[in-house]
Amino acid sequence: MSALHETGAETDLRRDILTTLLPGFSGMEAPTWLLRRLADGLGGVCVFGPNIRSVEQLRAMSTALRTANPLAIVAIDEEGGDVTRLFYDRGAPYPGNAVLGRVDDPELTARVARAVGEALLATGCTVTFAPDIDVNSNPDNPVIGVRSFGADPELVARHSAAWTRGLQETGIAASAKHFPGHGDTATDSHLALPVVDVPLETLRERELVPFRAAIAAGTRTIMTSHILLPQLDPDNPATLSPRILQGLLRGELGFDGVIVSDALDMHGASGTHGIPEAALRALAAGCDLLCIGFDNTDSQLDEIVAAVEHAIASGRLPAERVRDAARRVRELGGSAPPVSDLPALPPSIEPERDGHELARVIGAFEVSDAARTRLAGSARIGTVVRIDTVANIAVGVAPWGPFAAEALAGAPSWLGDAEVVTVSAERALAGPAALAGTVLVVGKDLHRHPFARAAIEALRTVRDDVVTIDLGWPSNDRAFADVATFGASRLLGEAVVEFVAASLTPPPSVAEVS
Repeated sequence: MSALHETGAETDLRRDILTTLLPGFSGMEAPTWLLRRLADGLGGVCVFGPNIRSVEQLRAMSTALRTANPLAIVAIDEEGGDVTRLFYDRGAPYPGNAVLGRVDDPELTARVARAVGEALLATGCTVTFAPDIDVNSNPDNPVIGVRSFGADPELVARHSAAWTRGLQETGIAASAKHFPGHGDTATDSHLALPVVDVPLETLRERELVPFRAAIAAGTRTIMTSHILLPQLDPDNPATLSPRILQGLLRGELGFDGVIVSDALDMHGASGTHGIPEAALRALAAGCDLLCIGFDNTDSQLDEIVAAVEHAIASGRLPAERVRDAARRVRELGGSAPPVSDLPALPPSIEPERDGHELARVIGAFEVSDAARTRLAGSARIGTVVRIDTVANIAVGVAPWGPFAAEALAGAPSWLGDAEVVTVSAERALAGPAALAGTVLVVGKDLHRHPFARAAIEALRTVRDDVVTIDLGWPSNDRAFADVATFGASRLLGEAVVEFVAASLTPPPSVAEVS
């Protein structure tokens, strides 16, 4: 074999390795190094909230990325709820999965997914890492919660299939996640390695039910989870486990699309090995497209490529595994509508509002009798206690709930002259007895945060006009959720505003007073 032929083979292999990589980057314009890598065969880019300034800017950026490599994937975490990137500056105008599951109308779920897909198509994206089809069987789950359609496997399966079909009808590829199921965890895999110690039969009856439905609905990709299932593989988290990805996902479930790793900068994947080693282990296990994370650099890609090349040269990783992964990724990239065929950018990517939408969302709220009585017995809200908890990294710092709705509207009309008191882990509630009533406590996952529980208990000890509104996933006993909305998107915030206003007793008219 000639030296020239060897050089050509090495170049082809390096291009295949690059095709399996999906980095993120910093800024709102594609850096020069990234465009160069795309021209060399880089598989694509993952876009995050801080990369987006406007719809027009995202469209221009996506066009530049896909011009550099027409087969490039432009992926985004747009779940249509608490996790949003298109609406990272103002909160998503969609109900979110948990509410869709509670309404339990698969056609509504499909319509929401189509609206998400149409918005993504207009911006030039090609893949969204959604739907989240985890069965949220653990109410203390810190990273899934309202991102899930629910705790019942069959319900989750119905809506997983509907969301997948609705989205992919627009030409955007879905990514059912997080295989083989992240719902039964009490640990955030961004920060540590969760352990789900259940047998395969439990997974088949619970976690795998929605994945079978999503596969049957034609999901183009499936995203892995960084969780350890010791009864399946005691040594490797799912992302790095051949038994789970090749044996279970490819073998038993028959999935033939692209397997995408969850972000490899998460502690659950690379906390022990580092990103380059995690990348080659993920490839060896069966991942085709490696989501690297956010704010990646040219030198990081060099390190990953070098690690994979060395593993191939030493016989640790078959070159055919990389070629197969690259082939799948290129087929996925080639299935997207070309940039030249994208629809004209609409004046707004906000979905058209159905007149009954807020009513259906409010109807999905769970409201205690005590909350209805307290609100009906008051003409106004005297104090809003805003509970600020640190959102998980997937959600980020997007505006949430009624505060997102208030900021977008530009006027705090729902508050009237109510005082807003902010409570956080660093700022305890002071003088609960002195607050003007009625007191509305608004937060997310209130039962999971000791400081939030302490504030609510302090209020309830000294007064009987407290109503707690939990926009997260409440505890099973609803002890800290007089009202549970099962979501904190902007649309859910608007629904909270409408619900509170409709629940209060209006003040008497002048005629009634006279």
